[in-house]
Amino acid sequence: MDVTIEASWKIRLREEFEKDYFVRLSEFVKNEYKSGVIYPPGGLIFNAFNLCSLDKVKAVILGQDPYHGPGQAHGLCFSVRNGVDFPPSLVNIFKEIQSDLGLPLPASGNLERWASQGVLMLNATLTVREHMAGSHQKKGWEEFTDRAVSIINSEKQNIVFFLWGAYAQKKGESIDRSRHLVLESVHPSPLSAMRGFFGNKHFSKCNSYLQEHGIDPVDWR
Repeated sequence: MDVTIEASWKIRLREEFEKDYFVRLSEFVKNEYKSGVIYPPGGLIFNAFNLCSLDKVKAVILGQDPYHGPGQAHGLCFSVRNGVDFPPSLVNIFKEIQSDLGLPLPASGNLERWASQGVLMLNATLTVREHMAGSHQKKGWEEFTDRAVSIINSEKQNIVFFLWGAYAQKKGESIDRSRHLVLESVHPSPLSAMRGFFGNKHFSKCNSYLQEHGIDPVDWR
């Protein structure tokens, strides 16, 4: 199956595209786009991969589902397009960055600026039906994104993994802590942020770890 995705990822994920689960997933997703409003737009499904090639990855933020409201999702977890109001979780992420690093709150919630520096912003499920959170879960996306995480885990070294919330932590259980830095806390959602997301200092810890291993830190502005 010919999938349009960044070249380094295409090489490493080629076997996945031929597997039965991915063929079934592709048919499901195609039919969903034909029959309803699905996010993100079709051309942005693999945006996280296209903006952050495998060789550039230095950090991974694991999310769950794309945003399911109009105009929000564009293929990067937690990120929204320019001019779109910040969702509550993203507001809390920016508040923690401000507290941790003393940086001002940004004008844009578009996190392509992080992806271009090597932050893979990967949702476990890459598509969703409008206003129906979780509607494309357990259709095959989780197996595909598990494989992507496995490739990073086994083929790269000194990657920083951000696992916020129980879902992301379960997805990251197999990450080799002797090769990588795994940062865990509760989710930045307003329901949980006060119970350990605020004050986790994950962004400064990430940059300190990268610098200790001779890797350029991330500009989190």
